[in-house]
Amino acid sequence: MCVFVIFRSIYIHTSLSNLLLVDGSPSILRISFLLLVFTWIFLIFFSKKKTPWWSSTLLKEQFDINKKRYIVIIVLMNIEYVNIYNNLINLSRNKSLFSIFTDKDTFSDRIIVFMFHFAFFLRQYKKDTKKKYLQEYFDYNFRQIELNLREIGYGDVSINKKMKDYINIFYSIIDKINYWDKVENNQKNEILRFYLKVENNADKLVKYFDNFEIYLTKTSLNSFTKSVINHKF
Repeated sequence: MCVFVIFRSIYIHTSLSNLLLVDGSPSILRISFLLLVFTWIFLIFFSKKKTPWWSSTLLKEQFDINKKRYIVIIVLMNIEYVNIYNNLINLSRNKSLFSIFTDKDTFSDRIIVFMFHFAFFLRQYKKDTKKKYLQEYFDYNFRQIELNLREIGYGDVSINKKMKDYINIFYSIIDKINYWDKVENNQKNEILRFYLKVENNADKLVKYFDNFEIYLTKTSLNSFTKSVINHKF
C-alpha cells in the first residue's frame, strides 16, 4: 500500500518589525500549466465578433514555445535547490565541527546541525529573496530529509512522526536564532547546549556559528546556487 505524506507548508516572510516569522498553513493551490494555457487559448481564439482570428498552427507553435520555457524554468530552479541543499549538507558534514560535541556523528546529529545552517541561511537571505523561492526551497529540503529517512529504512508511520518532530524543531531553532547577533554569548551557549546536547566546548560552537553568520553577510545567494563549493570562514 502506498501512503502519500502531505506536509503543511511553512511561509516565511518579513513583518513590520523585520522578524523572521514562520506560519504553518497549507500551500496556495497552484493553477496547472495546462489550465493556464487552455484559458489563454480560449481567450485569444475569439475576436470581439466571436470568430476565430488565429490559426491552429500558430497556437500550437506558441504552446510549444511556452511549454519549453516552462520546462527550462523548472529544471533551472531544481538545479539551484539541489546546489543549495548540497552546500548546506557539505557544511553539516564538517568533521571538525562534529568533533567539538560528539564522536558518533549520527543521522540525527547531522539533521540538527543541518537545520542550524539552514536557519541561519534563511535568516540572512530572507530580506532580498522572493518568499515563493524560499518557500519552494524549504519544501525541497524537507522532501530530501524524508527521502533520507526512507533510505535508512524507516516505515511510513515512523517517517510521519519523525518529520513532524523535525519541522517542530526547525520552527524552534528559527525562533531562537532570530536575534543571534544581539544576544550574549551565554544565551547562545544555552541554545546550542539544548539542541546539540553539548556538555563542553559550547563556546567553540558559538564561535563557529558566529563566523558562519558573518560569512553569509559577505556571500551572495548565487554562491550557493551555482555549484557545491568549499566554504571557508
